[in-house]
Amino acid sequence: MRDLGVGFKYLMRGQRWVARHGKQYGFGLVPGLITLVLYLAALVSLAVWGGDFVAWATPFADDWSSPWLGLFRGLLTVVLFALALLLAVLTFTAVTLLIGQPFYESLSETVDRDVSPDGTAPESQLPLWRELWISARDSLRVLGRALCWAVLLFALGFIPFLGQTVVPVIGFFVTGFFLTEELTSVALQRRGVDLRARLALLRSRRTLVWGFGTPLGLAFLVPFVAVFLMPGAVAGATLMARDLLGEETREDNADVKQVAA
Repeated sequence: MRDLGVGFKYLMRGQRWVARHGKQYGFGLVPGLITLVLYLAALVSLAVWGGDFVAWATPFADDWSSPWLGLFRGLLTVVLFALALLLAVLTFTAVTLLIGQPFYESLSETVDRDVSPDGTAPESQLPLWRELWISARDSLRVLGRALCWAVLLFALGFIPFLGQTVVPVIGFFVTGFFLTEELTSVALQRRGVDLRARLALLRSRRTLVWGFGTPLGLAFLVPFVAVFLMPGAVAGATLMARDLLGEETREDNADVKQVAA
């Protein structure tokens, strides 16, 4: 259980790191703001023209009498918007990391150099287009796994009592795990750790991962919070990646003293 607290500590260390490095924080905000604008534009467009799209997609209902036509298409419009909103929540981090690959690579490298005893950071030997391709491919694979869990948990949600108590808690832990995978991928991919190895590494320290990702996932439920926490989340994930790989950092001794106190 101690790892839960350690994971949360890495989340807080990441936020403190960007707070001390204002230029890096501002630099790291750019991808989240770009993604937010794109998602808001898409959702507003769906809200404005979603009804027209549903009417176009359901020509068989044109001759239905009132109020059934309005109720049917109104319900489909609401469901369509709800699904789009859910998809936006599930993909926001992955899309932000994809758009911000150069930004977050730079941020993660700066964190590595800052905490490394010798002031160096692992560097990717791949060209940018190759890194983007690997990042997009791995994000789709992770999203597929997350959607499988989402379908399973949705079905379990119909179980009386457990579906309203235990299942939502499990859902938050699952979200925290996959969110952490996406964030640590910035530092681990730069070190040449592929998706399968990353998942195995994270599963070996599940409570550490949950301590980092679960509270972050809960915070991301608040609108716009994800944009402002992303730079610190990437910084904290870089620090945690070093821990997972057994790399020494200059802050280790100070943190040990804090835990002991």
